[in-house]
Amino acid sequence: MNEVATEPGISLLYEDADLLVLNKPAGLLSVPGRSPDKQDCLSARVQTRFADALVVHRLDMATSGLLLMARGIAMQRALSAAFAERQVAKCYVADVAGLLAPGAPWQLIDLPIAPDWPRRPLRIVHPQGQPSQTLWRCISQDLQRQASRLELQPLTGRNHQLRLHLQALGHPILGDALYAPAPVQAMATRLHLHARDLTLAHPRTGQSLQWHCPAPF
Repeated sequence: MNEVATEPGISLLYEDADLLVLNKPAGLLSVPGRSPDKQDCLSARVQTRFADALVVHRLDMATSGLLLMARGIAMQRALSAAFAERQVAKCYVADVAGLLAPGAPWQLIDLPIAPDWPRRPLRIVHPQGQPSQTLWRCISQDLQRQASRLELQPLTGRNHQLRLHLQALGHPILGDALYAPAPVQAMATRLHLHARDLTLAHPRTGQSLQWHCPAPF
């Protein structure tokens, strides 16, 4: 594991001539924002060392975990196509309010998501929104905190999808400053959502690649 940048500490988990896999810390943008004070981000920091590194997908600023970057335009197109064709498997871990039953089979949340225009950049579940699907299952309970730990597999990649779907399920993510009520926000000092696992076939070699990055909470 190699350090790419200083605080808040981006770790490079994998590097070859075609792609990079990084562990993005919570609190850092994936790509630059519009305002001058939002130019510091993971992609800009990585590009100081890998000038050909290009973004393939993003994580919310408050979300930590595995993020893939392509090296060069051709590889960016190939990896973007793999995401679009659902050839990349992602698994997140989240701590949510309330007690759910561990050991149950995967369950599907199938709720469309649309922009919440009066409150942008927030989003809402809306019948005329984009189709959005998330698989989830509970893996443990915290009786003292009255919280549960879930594994999540997004089948689509909408902005704020996991946060909205869990809110709609009635179990918002701990520390979610956008979608959780104040008492649930106060249960954690950061958003308890982490991109833990990433699996794909290497676009050039076809080799199956897997990465695992444990949640820091």
